[in-house]
Amino acid sequence: MKLLIHTYRKTCILLSTLFGIQLFFNPANYLQAQVWTPERANAWYEKQEWLRGANYVPATAINQLEMFQAETFDTATISKELMLAKSIGFNTLRVFLHDLLWAQDAKGFKNRLDIFLSICARNGIRPMLVFFDSCWDPFPHTGLQHAPVAGVHNSGWVQSPGVDLLRDTSRWPVLEKYVKDIVSTFGKDKRVLCWDMWNEADYPNPEFYHTLEPADKLEWVAKLLPLAFSWARSQHPDQPLTSGIWGIRPTWRKDLIHQLVKVQRLQIELSDIISFHAYEDSASFRKAITDLQTYHRPLICTEYMSRENDNTVFTMLPIAREYKVGMINWGFVDGKEQTKYSWTSWNKKDTSDPAIWHHVLFRKDHTPYKAAETEFIKSAGAR
Repeated sequence: MKLLIHTYRKTCILLSTLFGIQLFFNPANYLQAQVWTPERANAWYEKQEWLRGANYVPATAINQLEMFQAETFDTATISKELMLAKSIGFNTLRVFLHDLLWAQDAKGFKNRLDIFLSICARNGIRPMLVFFDSCWDPFPHTGLQHAPVAGVHNSGWVQSPGVDLLRDTSRWPVLEKYVKDIVSTFGKDKRVLCWDMWNEADYPNPEFYHTLEPADKLEWVAKLLPLAFSWARSQHPDQPLTSGIWGIRPTWRKDLIHQLVKVQRLQIELSDIISFHAYEDSASFRKAITDLQTYHRPLICTEYMSRENDNTVFTMLPIAREYKVGMINWGFVDGKEQTKYSWTSWNKKDTSDPAIWHHVLFRKDHTPYKAAETEFIKSAGAR
C-alpha cells in the first residue's frame, strides 16, 4: 500500500509538471476514490430493474448544445417525449452533456439539468449522463447551431471537448472544474443512474470529419481520460462511472486486454460498470457479452440498433434479457438529429425517406416507426 501511495504521489507531481494541472495529493482521498470492486458494482446492479432506454435528444435539437442552451431548452417537447418513453417501458435514457454548456453559464446549465432530471423522475426514468464524446464535429461552439444537412445522418453532432481544448493542457483546469462541479452537484442525486465519462473515446472519426482530426488525437485522449475519471471520483458520487467502448474487436476478454488499443484498455480498467456498443449482428452481440463477462462486472449496452445489419429490438433484446444486460438503442423520435438515415449518408446524401430506418423508434408525429417494435419493447420489459 505504501508503494501504491508513493507511486500516486509521484504521478501527481509528474502530471503537474508536464501539463500544468495542480493535483493535490491526499492519501485518504485517493484510497476512498478507487474503481469500485466487482462486488460493489454487482450489488449496485442487483438493485436496478432491467435497464432499457434510448440515447436521447429531443426532436427539436440537433445536438447536445441545442438540447440544453437556454434559448432552445424545449421542456414542452421533452415532457411529451419522456411520457412516450415511459409508455413503452423505458426506465433510462442516455443523455449527453457538454463542457461548453457549463463554461457558458454554469449556474443556468445546472438549473436546466435539474429541470430535465425532474421531468425524468416524473416519468420513472433515471438517465445516464455523458460528459465527453469523441464523435463528429471537432469544432463545437455555443449559440446558434446550423440547420440539419438534408439527408445526412447526425449532421450537427459535436465533440466534447473540441479538438483545440483537447490539445491545450493549460485549459484542462476548466474541464476539471466542469466535471467536479457537475458531480458534486448531482453525484448523490437519486435521479441520476450513472456517469458515462467519455463516449467512444477511441473513435478515430474517420468518415465525415476525417480531414479535421489531428493524427495524434488518441494520444491526447489517453492523457485526459484517466484525469476525467479521477476528477469525478474525487467528489465521491453514489453512482458508478463507466465509459462506452465501441467497435468490432476479435475479443474483449480480460485475458486478452493487452491486445486492445491503450484508450480502450483504460476505458475498461477505469470503469465501475462496463458499457459497450453493439451494431453488429446478434451472434457478435452474444460473443461481446460473454467476452466482457470475464471482468465480472455489470454490463450495459449503451448503443445498438442498425436495422440493415439485422441489429433490431427483435434480435437483440432477448439476448440482453437472458444475460441481464442493460439496453439503450440509438435514436428516439425522428427529428433534427436525422439518425433514421444510415451512416452511408455521410458520403451519399439520402434524399428520400429510407426504405429501412437505420436508428430511431418514433416518427415526427410520435407514432411508432414500426408498432411491432414498440410492442415488443413493452412486452420484453414486462416479463
